[in-house]
Amino acid sequence: MALLKFTDKGIYVPQGDFYIDPWKPVKLAVITHGHADHAYWGNDAYLCHELCKPILLQRLGDVQVQTLPYDQQLDINGVKVSLFPAGHVIGSAQIRLEYKGEVAVVSGDYKVEYDGISTAFEPVKCHTFVTESTFGLPIYTWKPQETIFKSIKDWATANREQGKTTVLIAYSLGKAQRLIKNLSNHGDIYVHNAIANLNERFIAAGVDLPETIRITPEIKKETLQQGILIVPPALAEGKWIKTLQQAATGICSGWMQVRAGRRWKSADAGFALSDHADWPGLLSAIKATEAEQVYVTHGFTSTFSRYLNEIGISADEVKTQYGNEEEEPETAVLTSAE
Repeated sequence: MALLKFTDKGIYVPQGDFYIDPWKPVKLAVITHGHADHAYWGNDAYLCHELCKPILLQRLGDVQVQTLPYDQQLDINGVKVSLFPAGHVIGSAQIRLEYKGEVAVVSGDYKVEYDGISTAFEPVKCHTFVTESTFGLPIYTWKPQETIFKSIKDWATANREQGKTTVLIAYSLGKAQRLIKNLSNHGDIYVHNAIANLNERFIAAGVDLPETIRITPEIKKETLQQGILIVPPALAEGKWIKTLQQAATGICSGWMQVRAGRRWKSADAGFALSDHADWPGLLSAIKATEAEQVYVTHGFTSTFSRYLNEIGISADEVKTQYGNEEEEPETAVLTSAE
């Protein structure tokens, strides 16, 4: 019997009788990370990394969550389960499964460049590897993050000198904390409620995050103009941004690598900052696993799996419901500031 089975509920581990990142309710869900497309409400119990637990509680409410540190084993019905850093966001993990000498790794989402805040990606040798392919095309090759953050800082400085308010559009989980960490020496940082709430959970769990200021209606627009605002994608074209003094919006996303990929055409700037591996990162990660079989999930699955086969790595594409992490339900509006 195969160690992994791809079903209409999610990735199933028959020997252990549990699922990894299921999109339909199951008895036990082992979660790679807290983005909405990988962690759904409705499961009887959850297992995740200890820093993913605050995210699940914030987003899913009072659910039953068991945690596991990196590189420690848990036996589930004879299947040895362990977690290894995925480098995607805080608390993200690759799920390593071992049963009777067979090893499979489900990576969830990952990036290989260390971002300074998420635990750095660690390749895991295995027989079977499940990979994403969000940016699985050669055109997606990221610049070093130091270069990207210098561009963001220079843009924010120019905005300030021109009397504009800098607004960065970024996912509330992952990208926002990465921006906060790397822009902390560039003036006050103001964040949307959804980001502030997650930050509080992280800080309570022991994560070292720079200080930020929650955006409230009481803060004067002139004060906001002197700092940097970070808000989730749902506010990118909202009326609240238009009430700011000459708002300049910058989208932080890997899709900004290609101009035609701009989702929000009203943006003033785009920065190709991604929490996913680029083309070289995907290839280096997969090769490091030495996997005999690779399954390619969300993204450019057909193109990427075909290329892997061309270079001698056996690969098949798998249909899943992953890939919509920008659809963050708690970021819909900033009602308190409208």
